[in-house]
Amino acid sequence: MQKKFKLSDVILSVICVVFVVEATAPVATLGNSQFFWRLFMIAAFLVPYGLIASELGTAYPGSGGLYDWIRLAFPGTRWGSRAAWWYWLNFPLWMASLAVMIPDLLSIALGTEIGIWAGLAIQLGFILIVSIITCYPVCDSVVILNVCAVIKIGLALLVGGMAIFYIGRNGFVNDMGFHTFLPSFDLDSLSSISVIIFNMLGFEIVCTFSGDMDNPKKQIPQAIISGGLIIAGVYLLGGFGISAVIPAEEVDAAAGLVEAVAVMSGRDSGWFIGAVAVLFIITLFGNMISWSLGINNTACYAAEHGDMPAVFTRRWSKNGMPVGAVAVNGGAASLICILGVVMTLVAPESELFWTFFALNLILLLMSYLPIFPAFLKLRRVDPHAERPFRVSGGPAALKLMAYVPMALILISIFFCAVPLSFDPETLASVLPITVGAVICVILGEILTVFREKRRNSKEVSP
Repeated sequence: MQKKFKLSDVILSVICVVFVVEATAPVATLGNSQFFWRLFMIAAFLVPYGLIASELGTAYPGSGGLYDWIRLAFPGTRWGSRAAWWYWLNFPLWMASLAVMIPDLLSIALGTEIGIWAGLAIQLGFILIVSIITCYPVCDSVVILNVCAVIKIGLALLVGGMAIFYIGRNGFVNDMGFHTFLPSFDLDSLSSISVIIFNMLGFEIVCTFSGDMDNPKKQIPQAIISGGLIIAGVYLLGGFGISAVIPAEEVDAAAGLVEAVAVMSGRDSGWFIGAVAVLFIITLFGNMISWSLGINNTACYAAEHGDMPAVFTRRWSKNGMPVGAVAVNGGAASLICILGVVMTLVAPESELFWTFFALNLILLLMSYLPIFPAFLKLRRVDPHAERPFRVSGGPAALKLMAYVPMALILISIFFCAVPLSFDPETLASVLPITVGAVICVILGEILTVFREKRRNSKEVSP
C-alpha cells in the first residue's frame, strides 16, 4: 500500500519547499530596511499568492501545477508552454548555483581549502545524488523533506537566538536608529525585491504532491496557511540574526548565515562551525529534492500535452516517475557547473553563485506571472467548479489581490535583469544575467513554434 502524507508531513513539505535558507543572506545585505521589505512583501505578495494557490490547488489538483492552471485558463495560447519552459529552465540554473556553494561550505566544515577540480567533482556529485533521489516518489522522500524542514527552522532559531545573546553582551553592530528601518529605494534595495519574492515561492509545488496526500482538498490550504505563517516568522528571525552581527556591506550573499554563526561564536573553524556548515548543506539537498519532484512532474505533464520536448515524457516503468526530466535537469545543471569552472579560470573574480542564482530567479518569476490572471479567468469562465477553498472578496478585491503581486514581480524582474548603470562593474555583474534571460526566452519561443508546427503537421497528415 502506498504511503500517504499526513497533515504534519504536508506542512513540513511546505516549509522545506518555500523556506530557502541560502536566500536569507542576500536580503540581509539591505541592513535594517530588509524588515520593512519583508513585512511589506508578506502582506502584498505572500498572503494573496498563498490564498490563490490554495484555491487553484484544491479546485484543480494534479501533477500539472501552475502549468495546468494556466493551460486551463488560456487554452489555445502559448502561455502554458511559456510558463512550463521558464519554470523548468530555472531549475538547472538554481541547482548549479547551489552546487557552486557546496565546496565552499565543505571547506568551512573540514577546515581546508578545496581546489577547483575537486570542487567541480563535489558539485557534480551533489547533482547526481539529487537526481537519483528524485527518481523515486515523493512519499519515499517524506523523511528527507521533514528532516530538512526541521533543520531549516533550527538554523533560523539558532542564528536568531545566538544574535539575542550576542547583542546582550556586545550590542548591535549596525546602526539601529529608526531611520535605518525605513525603506530605501536605491538600486540595491529594488533589486533585492526579487530575492524576497523568491523566498516566498513554491506553494504550487506542494499542490503537485496531491496524489500522495490523504485528503488534499483539506490538507493543501491548511498546510499553505500554517506553513506560510511559520516561514514568515523564520525569515524575519534569520534576517535579524545576520544583520545584528555583520555590517550590511560585509554580508556574504552565499554563506552569510554561516558567517554570522562564526562571528557570534567567536571562532572561524572547529566542530561547531563545521556542524552548522554541514546542516546548511543538508538544507540545500532538501531544496533541490523538494523542488525537483514538483518541477519534474510539471515538465512531464506539460510534455504529455505537447508543450515541452518529448524527452520529458519518459517515465520509469518501475514507479512511473518522470526520469526524462530528471536526466535533463541533471545533465543541464552539470554543464552549467562545468561552464562555471571555465568562467572562474577566465575571470577569477566572477560571482558564480549570484550570476546563476539571478538568472534562475528571473526565469522563475516570469513563470509565475500568468498564474494571477489565470486565477481571475478561471473564476469567470468556470464558476461552477468545486472550490473546497475559496478566496473571499468581491471582484475589485480579487483583482487587487491578483494585480498587486503581478506588478511586484514585473518590478523585481526589471531591476534584477536590466542594467541601470553603464559603469564596468555593473555591466560585468548584470549584463550576463540580461543576455542569459533574453537567450532563454528566445529559445523557448523557437521551441514552442517548432512544436506547434510539428503538432499541426501530424494533425493534417493522413
